[in-house]
Amino acid sequence: MMQEAPQPAYEEAFVDVGAVRVHYLHAGSGRPMLLIHGLLGSSRNWRNNIAALAQHAAIYAIDLVNMGKSQRVGGLDPGLQATANRIIAVMDALELPEADLVAHSYGGAVALMLAALHPRRVRRLALFAPANPYSRSGDQIVRTYGTVWGGLLARLLPYSPAQIQRIVLGELYGGAGRVVDRCLHEIVDVLRNPVTLRHVLSIVRCWFSERAKLKAALGRVKGIPTLLLWGDRDYTVDLISAVKLNRTLSGSELIVLPGGGHAVFEETPELANRIVLEWLDRHPLPTPQRRHMPQAVSVGGTTSGAAA
Repeated sequence: MMQEAPQPAYEEAFVDVGAVRVHYLHAGSGRPMLLIHGLLGSSRNWRNNIAALAQHAAIYAIDLVNMGKSQRVGGLDPGLQATANRIIAVMDALELPEADLVAHSYGGAVALMLAALHPRRVRRLALFAPANPYSRSGDQIVRTYGTVWGGLLARLLPYSPAQIQRIVLGELYGGAGRVVDRCLHEIVDVLRNPVTLRHVLSIVRCWFSERAKLKAALGRVKGIPTLLLWGDRDYTVDLISAVKLNRTLSGSELIVLPGGGHAVFEETPELANRIVLEWLDRHPLPTPQRRHMPQAVSVGGTTSGAAA
């Protein structure tokens, strides 16, 4: 079973990014660290990590647009580049010239694309099982949910018996028995929001083409210290892809947690926090200098063809 840590102290806030309100959790002070959740997640996924990380950095755990408590926007561009640019716009609104990025799964793919597009905005990357071009373990899931019937299944899942939900979603955690009810309920709640569900399905339906774009962009992720953390029981983003990604990214380090599933930062938060903090200590940054903010990036990027 996942560890239940005490609720961390943080403040909830919103920032206006153009015409869109983005929700985030904030704690700590010092160098900024952005936490980016996965596809069916929200900023609350990091509840057991924020307190530890906030002792060493200013934490900003954001809700991606259409996720968590951030504003719902119909027809939003689901592409990785558009999503990365929306995060840059959030950083601009928060007046963060650069930051460490800690991300999970789909959020990890977004973080990699962001680092490729805006390398000067990223200091270090700590990625938990990032979705990547080399993983094929989730291809059948993508094909299934990319169909009309798959979309119907996704719409029905929140109203299915709890045991079925646990079996279907338990694969994220290396087995149904490892899922904490709270986490299960939060994932199901995501699927109950029609705008969010359409956005999630649009991301799934364009994943194969976006995966190819990410593969082409990885060569531009250079000189950024990168930590890759994987569970050896991750059935969503396979461990073989972790080895390939580690070889592709110069200066990266891969750490594998025995028995871990797809969300080791939730399953064993104390261990995950310690690994990340020790890795950050081994990769210190120079004393920050005063820098001018780069030109703001628009949060826009809607497309009429993106809706499910």
